[in-house]
Amino acid sequence: MEQTLVLLKPDAIQRLLIGEIISRIESKGLKIVATKLTVLDKDTANQHYGEHSEKPFFNDLVNFITSGPILAMVLEGKNAISITRSMMGETNPATANPGTIRGDLATTMTYNLIHGSDSLKSAIKEISLFFKKDELISYNRTIENWIQD
Repeated sequence: MEQTLVLLKPDAIQRLLIGEIISRIESKGLKIVATKLTVLDKDTANQHYGEHSEKPFFNDLVNFITSGPILAMVLEGKNAISITRSMMGETNPATANPGTIRGDLATTMTYNLIHGSDSLKSAIKEISLFFKKDELISYNRTIENWIQD
């Protein structure tokens, strides 16, 4: 099964949207195999967003993601990365489709609520940045036969 990292950003936490977003994830059939409520330090944020380090918005991105608690999660399922990306919607909430997390709930590019890994390579790197291997759990759900083929 494929795994992906999802971060509920400080705006999602402050706006009390954790339950709404997790409900959408669970309703889609993705399995949560790890969670962690934390406040990111600048070093971890710099590593996480390192690919953007030369871009003009990098410092604002790091300052925002470290401004309050985030909820880090590892999701698991068939095509977990593409399903999660589709559920999130486009980065810009103004152009994100209705029915997506950003299209329904986010307000601006800065306050777009959620991060999800964009590829398998990114997911592997990001998961290892936020979680130790023994923090991910494996379990069976009785509904697996109804959501996986």
